[in-house]
Amino acid sequence: MTKKQEKPSNPPSSEQPSLADAPKEVQLAVDLIYLLETHEIEPEIALSALEIVKNDLLAKLNQHK
Repeated sequence: MTKKQEKPSNPPSSEQPSLADAPKEVQLAVDLIYLLETHEIEPEIALSALEIVKNDLLAKLNQHK
């Protein structure tokens, strides 16, 4: 892992909210961004993959209605 891809190691200050306190969807988004950047996934590929994931999740939601 290169220096620019490492997660920042700055301790949270009292002015910045902790990621642990963020909503679950924000935590997941941060994790996904980190994963995509770490694996150097091109933005166009990531967006196409996310569209597939979105469609799959929407289909699952519709099955449970």
